[in-house]
Amino acid sequence: MVEAAKPLRLLAQDADDLSVLSAALQDAIAKIGDIRWDAQARTLTIACNRFRWEARKSKQGERVRSALQFGDVSSVQARNLRRDAKGAVVELLSIGFEPAEEPPAGVVILTFAGGGDMRVTVDCLDVALADVSDPWSTSRTPGHAD
Repeated sequence: MVEAAKPLRLLAQDADDLSVLSAALQDAIAKIGDIRWDAQARTLTIACNRFRWEARKSKQGERVRSALQFGDVSSVQARNLRRDAKGAVVELLSIGFEPAEEPPAGVVILTFAGGGDMRVTVDCLDVALADVSDPWSTSRTPGHAD
């Protein structure tokens, strides 16, 4: 009997936690239109297709639809990302954190393939990642040059 995939549900409240989320989200793909900042609610939400590195057992991998949400967001800045191109696809490479002079505030940096990035200014780290679909097989495994 094949064991059902367990959905990933993670929270990050410090830089170490955020590095775990970054590893889980490496090579996630999203459309620009699936990145939403709600200034009134102070949240940034990204819907993406995450590669399931933790489930890789053969040459064929799996992807799963996931939601990433940042809370306590005071501003979002994007560089080299065309916000008007809602159907454009971006690939997330990493997530980092630069603490502010007055903790726990700081800037979360999302780095995308092709030179784009987002700087998310937060009052504190309050980040949640949740898989929201069943996984599906993919023959395309992300690769990285050494």
